[in-house]
Amino acid sequence: MIKKVIKKSVLKDKGDDLAYWLSKSPEERIETLEILRKQFNGSTARFQRTIRIIQQA
Repeated sequence: MIKKVIKKSVLKDKGDDLAYWLSKSPEERIETLEILRKQFNGSTARFQRTIRIIQQA
């Protein structure tokens, strides 16, 4: 039988998180974003494209 494991932790300093992501290359950040997107939307979904048409006076 497989047991679910949940770990809780407290994020004390948000500056560490920002410093961590700023230390990563843009390619690594995009790759991580893609992994998170696949986990959330499934492997076949893509970002939704949005077009906004603005009427100028």
